[in-house]
Formats: sequence, C-alpha cells, structure tokens
Amino acid sequence: MNHVPVLIDEIANLATGCRRIVDCTVGDGGHSARLLRPETTILAIDLDPRAIKRSQAVLDANRVTWINKGYADPATIEEMRRFRPDFVLLDLGISSAQIDEDEYGFSFRRGVKLDMRMAGEGTTASDILNSFPPEELTELFREYADEKHAKRLANEITKRRSSRPFETSDDFVNAIRAALGPRTGPADFARLFQSIRIAVNGEIEALNAVLPAALDALQPNGQIAVISYHSVEDRVVKQLFREWSRECICPAGVPICTCRGTALGKASPRKPIVPSNAELASNPRARSAKLRVFRKADATQG
Repeated sequence: MNHVPVLIDEIANLATGCRRIVDCTVGDGGHSARLLRPETTILAIDLDPRAIKRSQAVLDANRVTWINKGYADPATIEEMRRFRPDFVLLDLGISSAQIDEDEYGFSFRRGVKLDMRMAGEGTTASDILNSFPPEELTELFREYADEKHAKRLANEITKRRSSRPFETSDDFVNAIRAALGPRTGPADFARLFQSIRIAVNGEIEALNAVLPAALDALQPNGQIAVISYHSVEDRVVKQLFREWSRECICPAGVPICTCRGTALGKASPRKPIVPSNAELASNPRARSAKLRVFRKADATQG
C-alpha cells in the first residue's frame, strides 16, 4: 500500500454496496477512508503498530475495528470469520511511510540499518544475510527476486560476511554491485531488498494462509480483491483464483470426479487490472501493481 492509495477508484467501484469490509492491510488508511460509507463497517488489520496509529488518525472509530496482528494470524482469521465480510481487500505493498522512514530498514538509502521487520520483532534482514547458507540465499534470490545470477550474489555475500557482518544497506548494496556489476542501479536494489523483506516477514506463507481463510469467511457473492507488486505474489493469487474457478480439481486421468464438483466462484475480470497512465503519472510507485478479483459463488448456485 502506498500513501496515495493504489487503484483507489477501481477498489471503490468494486466495493459499491458492500456493508462489511475487511481491509487486511490498512496501512495509512487510504483505501478504508474511501470505502467508508454511512452503511459500512470495516475490520482494519495491520501487523505494524505504527500503521494502526496512522490509520486511526484518519478513520471513524465508530465504524472501524482495528486488529494489530498479521492477517494470517489464527486470531485474526477467527475474527474475520465472525465478521462475515462481503468484501476483503489485501494491498500487499508497503506504505510510503514504511519506505521513507529509515527506522523500518526497508530502504536502500545510505546508512539504513538492515531490519525490514513489519512488527519490530523476530528475524531481521541482517540475520538472514549473515546466517543463511549460500544455497538458501541462492533460492531466496531466484524465487523472490527473479535474479539470474542468484548463486553469484549468494557467494559474494557469504565471502564478505566472513570478515565483516552485514549491518546496513550499504553492505548489501556493495555486495550486489560486486556480484552483478557496477551498472546495477535502483531497480536492482529495490528488487533484491524486496526479496529479503518478503523472507523476513514470511509474506508468501502468510498470503497462502489468508486467501483460503478469507474465501471461507466471505459471504456468498462477496469479493476478494488483491493488489500485488511482485511476480511471486501475483502468481500465488492467480493460481489460487484459477483453481477456485474450476468445477473439477481432480488429477488428470481420474475416471470419476471425487472432488467438490463445483466452482467456488470466478475470477472477474480474468486478467489483472493495472493502474492507468494518469495514475502512474501522479503515483510512480504504483507502476508494478496488479489487481485481481475473485467473486464467491452465490449460495443458490450449484
């Protein structure tokens, strides 16, 4: 999520008429502020306690309930089920505040501490860079950064940390330049720093856990809207929505259907929605955003 909410008009149109909305990544509150109508109540979720405070400053406390936990936390999922939403939003990006405030450690600006924890506890980015075996680093960079020279970068990190631990953004940037060449620039740094952030916060595991739970909690004919900024995130969402849209998920060659035998709903539209040129001109951080939407089947169908 960005300080300027991404695809805000599209999200608002999708949520027209919805009364019980779950914002799984409330962040600065931009999307929820637009979605709040006289008839609407919102369950606002965020792992980052600082984001909760920022959103509380702009949202109506009479119509919003906040949960300061991860969206895949079992307690959060139980609250979501009790809430019975008709619209669930996940904006998987990080906010401008999280990018711009060095305290978070997400930035590759000079001298920023390698932290990257949303909640300020647990494994840090420096922990990963200083302790992961080269094989695990290689897989991380291949999977989460689509890095062709992942093994070379992993070996460079392993070599450097043997004499001096990785502590700041400069340490990682210098390793990237040494491994991938002096022409590497901000786009490369953003992609590789993002891959470490995803690993630090277990973001792919959390996404795989929350989407089925959100579908289960959703009222018939309700919608799940997911804004992703990374190919791995988008692939998870696309594959799951595609599976849910199929009537039969039995393995190929099975003569008799033994699965659910009916689609759980459908992805609508089938292709992702992307920001308009006008939005990109005013908010360049939206350039990699993709919005996918799934509508749960009506209870009367099937």
